[in-house]
Amino acid sequence: MNFKISKRIFLNALQLVARAVSSNSPIPSLSGIKLDIENDRIILTGSDSDISIKKELINDEDLKLDVIQTGSMVIDSRYLLEIVKRIDSDIVNFELIDGLLIRISGNEAEYQINGMRSSDYPVIDFKKPVNEFNIDAYALLKVINQTSYATSEKESRPVLCGVNFKCESNVVECVATDSYRLARKYFNIENELKFNVTIPKKSLNEIAHSIEKDSVINVAIDDKKAQFLIDNTIIQTRLIDGIYPETSRLIPTVFKNELVCDSRDILNAIDRASLMRSEGVYFVRLTASKNGIMISSKSQDVGSYSGNLNVESWSGDDLDITFSGKYVQDAIRTLESSNVCIRFAGDMKPFIITSLDDKSVLQLVLPVRTYN
Repeated sequence: MNFKISKRIFLNALQLVARAVSSNSPIPSLSGIKLDIENDRIILTGSDSDISIKKELINDEDLKLDVIQTGSMVIDSRYLLEIVKRIDSDIVNFELIDGLLIRISGNEAEYQINGMRSSDYPVIDFKKPVNEFNIDAYALLKVINQTSYATSEKESRPVLCGVNFKCESNVVECVATDSYRLARKYFNIENELKFNVTIPKKSLNEIAHSIEKDSVINVAIDDKKAQFLIDNTIIQTRLIDGIYPETSRLIPTVFKNELVCDSRDILNAIDRASLMRSEGVYFVRLTASKNGIMISSKSQDVGSYSGNLNVESWSGDDLDITFSGKYVQDAIRTLESSNVCIRFAGDMKPFIITSLDDKSVLQLVLPVRTYN
């Protein structure tokens, strides 16, 4: 193995692939990045068994790849990244000099590091699943941002730690919930497919971080894995086992009250109320009557707050409801809309938050029972 390559492009590719690498893997080779050197390209692979990233660098004027000898090697990702960062040269040289010893050099700097045999690296099946569709990169990014925040952080119910992607015909429904809040997003695809899978939040976050420009992403899914092809990068993730709960019954269909207001007004009102928090938790009380709508909060340790909420419209009877301020703020922010509509089914029933501009997304929050 002997080659030269552009430091800038190679380092960017290493940083992307390294996000799938775990330094605590029980398999030593999975702490490294696998390099496959061919005559006109380099293939980088990183994995922690749950998520795998494969990046293909094809030679062009920018890459400046000069392959003197093809080969394959695994190098510890931490040292590989730091070495390439520290070499003060536009071109980085790699050469296998003795057994598993690799020389990495540029200008006056030279490092020698022990590699690992590529034969010890687990075989990762990057074969494309049968169900596939295309989606614009920014549209997928929006789906992830508007749903993944509502997943559970507790691993006692693993299936709730991911976003459920369910397709019937040519409509994909994405749902996330932690049992206290729920996010749902629909989007259409060109072809008719049928699948029902749950993708881990961690994997979706890696996909979101890999989207740097608006392009078309190919998504392929079967009952074992999901694969996302972004330009020359494949991000592949395992799925979460288990049946995702039926969430449609949690969403009210009949409402007693409806509030429409400017997103900034309600976010600012909740932010003012958030000062009265105890151990990082704050509950907000919304009371509505013919005299107006008030946002308030109370903490036995700190004090209390109350203030009027400016709204564009309000309909329905009097309402007195308490909820997590953080949950409502998270929901409104992900909508990315200047105006929001909040519909209430009752004082102790879930309420939904929607955008006036985008009917494909819905956020749901459960109220909190209080005794004051």
